[in-house]
Amino acid sequence: MGAASDSPQAAFARFVRRAIDDAKDERGWSVTDLAAHTGVGRSTVFRWLAGDWHDYPELAKVRGFCAALDVPVTAAFRALGLPDGEPVPAERAGRPPTGGARGAGTRKRADDQADADLRVILSRLADPNVPADEKQLIRDLLRYLAQRPVRRAG
Repeated sequence: MGAASDSPQAAFARFVRRAIDDAKDERGWSVTDLAAHTGVGRSTVFRWLAGDWHDYPELAKVRGFCAALDVPVTAAFRALGLPDGEPVPAERAGRPPTGGARGAGTRKRADDQADADLRVILSRLADPNVPADEKQLIRDLLRYLAQRPVRRAG
């Protein structure tokens, strides 16, 4: 197998294909039915199937897709190449944080999320199986973010 077939796009496309085939066999769902039940648009499903994406899929959509199909979200994360199928915190996945007013606890969770994100980024940059063009994209995005002016709220 070549490097292209080992890409996150190819692995996630295989994962999505299996999930769609199972939904068709077990529930009689078409792609339109699947889109309605999962909250993931048909065009997004077809992009996932084709491996036609450069930025990772929105994790809220991946979670919705998996939840509606009773598929463990960790399987999707493994297909996407997240280390050990490591789930992303709920807040990053599009769910609102639970709990009270914004304070030290919320800042700590945000810092923990940033640390987790940085570990994933560093592991991808160090992984010999990640294509060089993907590593360059990560570096370019980091450079852009580092040089971007900070916008203040208010």
